[in-house]
Amino acid sequence: MILQCAVLFAFLAIGELIVWLTGIPVPSSIIGMLALTAALKLRIVRLMWVDKVSDFLVKNLGFFFVPAGVGLMNCLGLIKAEWIPVVLASTISTFVIIAVTGWVHQSVRRILSSHHDLSRK
Repeated sequence: MILQCAVLFAFLAIGELIVWLTGIPVPSSIIGMLALTAALKLRIVRLMWVDKVSDFLVKNLGFFFVPAGVGLMNCLGLIKAEWIPVVLASTISTFVIIAVTGWVHQSVRRILSSHHDLSRK
């Protein structure tokens, strides 16, 4: 389990290093996850090196939202004063995300389908 944590922390550190070197405005944890995903896909890292600790983290994911929930409760006065813009922004952005996700999914399926048809000929 310690080795598995070390692998995850190593990729978090890689993400930190990439952000520090490049200055890109993306959270280092996202960069680290993308690097870990690439390493898993390229079989540089084996799934058995991270599966147990990853399962544990996913099973306890709700626990990690507690600090954000407490922070939100500290801002209830601000949210109460601005609830209409918050609800509107949340609703509109949800529909935009659903629409863009659907459009991208359909586009990718169409491209892969035409690529598959070309490879048959």
